[in-house]
Amino acid sequence: MTLPITVLIAAKNEEANLPRCLESLSPAERVVVIDSHSTDTTSQIAEEHGAEILQFDYSGGYPKKRQWALNSLDIKTNWVFLLDADEAVPDELWEEIDTTLAAPDSEDAYFITKGFHFLGQEFQYGGFSHEAVLLFRTGHAQFERLIDDPSGLDMEVHERLIVDGTAGALDTPLIHEDFKGLESYIERHNRYSTWEAHLRRAYLQADTYGSDSVEANLFGNTQERRRFLKKIAIQVPFEPLLWFLYHYFFRLGFLEGRPGLIASQIRRHYIAHVRAKMYELRH
Repeated sequence: MTLPITVLIAAKNEEANLPRCLESLSPAERVVVIDSHSTDTTSQIAEEHGAEILQFDYSGGYPKKRQWALNSLDIKTNWVFLLDADEAVPDELWEEIDTTLAAPDSEDAYFITKGFHFLGQEFQYGGFSHEAVLLFRTGHAQFERLIDDPSGLDMEVHERLIVDGTAGALDTPLIHEDFKGLESYIERHNRYSTWEAHLRRAYLQADTYGSDSVEANLFGNTQERRRFLKKIAIQVPFEPLLWFLYHYFFRLGFLEGRPGLIASQIRRHYIAHVRAKMYELRH
């Protein structure tokens, strides 16, 4: 099975995650790793698996890594599939994609669930898995343009794709599991919290995330609902505690045992760091 899909993988120092990701992509016609001059064996691993390597030099602003690749590459396949290096596509998802794309009434883009795996187990509870537009017809989606921030992150963090056309959803989740350990996971989220603090502060000042961004809509699609909930959450007191209660109790994260508790605590601390950095920016 070979599908008319170009897979774009955003990477930097991903030697621990990249082999499993690449090994899961044999049905794709083309695989491109967008690297940021990794200092480990990321590029070598990509070459060994037959993937193309594209190096990205970030000079600030828009576009960041994945949108830059969409702008720069000559993509001849009908479809584009966006992945992170710590994600893998199970056979069942490839089979669903094959069936879906062959249908005469296929949509222009598809939401796919990032199935959350943490500390060696697949989570069924806690609400940590989420949907995002990851598969779309070539030329029918681009990343939203958010307010510029000085964080220096060269890759899209929580930016969403704006679809030109219709969007559906696939049932089978991909596997989202980071093998670089908790130290790397927490360090990455510390950088993300700096980015989000700047974004939130700008939003509270201008009442918008950017001139071309996903709208907040309680009755819209998954992305619009998430944006609406965040719009409310950033303005309420005790937000870190509320997120802990949401994941651990309301979404039954406690049923995942100790990993569920740890994941909920990390989420709480992440939001606490965002709020603390916002306070620092104001003062």
